[in-house]
Amino acid sequence: MWTVLLLLLLASWAGHTEAQGNKVLQGQECEPHSQPWQTALFQGERLLCGGVLVGSRKYTVRLGDHSLQSKDEPEQEISVAQSIQYPCYNNSNNEDHSHDLMLIRLRKQASLGPKVKPIDLAEHCAKAGQKCTISGWGTVSSPRENFPDTLNCAEVEIFSLKKCEKAYPGQVTAGMICAGNSNGADTCQGDSGGPLVCDGILQGITSWGSDPCGKPDKPGVYTSICRYHKWIKKTMGNRV
Repeated sequence: MWTVLLLLLLASWAGHTEAQGNKVLQGQECEPHSQPWQTALFQGERLLCGGVLVGSRKYTVRLGDHSLQSKDEPEQEISVAQSIQYPCYNNSNNEDHSHDLMLIRLRKQASLGPKVKPIDLAEHCAKAGQKCTISGWGTVSSPRENFPDTLNCAEVEIFSLKKCEKAYPGQVTAGMICAGNSNGADTCQGDSGGPLVCDGILQGITSWGSDPCGKPDKPGVYTSICRYHKWIKKTMGNRV
């Protein structure tokens, strides 16, 4: 059964770790388990990136985690059975972040509760100015990296497409959405695949951004879930 949707920065999945937007900057420690859909993808003991719970390689998914170093009461670790990237993603071009998402199927059903639960996918796209939350275990400073033990959160707002395109000329597509704020709140190294949540709905997945991260005029760029809603639902439905 499909129980986890991990929409990863696929360049990171392939082993590339460029400083292309993946951390929560200008944020603070989340209230423990306030983001119950947040997951962490590990290879052995090494954190690869984040993911979101929505419904072949030796990777494991950790759910219900807050502190990476200590065992949390609701924490579960489940191995990955299958990964399916979006068909149009270009593996050969690290500069092209189009269609940056992947589905992950767990080997067994996750145990759900108030601290581990799925989030609804956006069917309608977010509006410019809408307030949202980002979260992750990525570095809290840039370019020098400083990775926290506990999950960090920050508040951002959706940028208009025009403002997003001005920040990244020729790089933004219809499948992307930008978010940030005047304080430079941002995602960065280690936050790839993590959630952009607006009014309790998953609107985006951390994909890329500026180097270094956290520039107020260079927002984080996320895969826009509303643009891929039909593919996600169809793919999950075909493999239940």
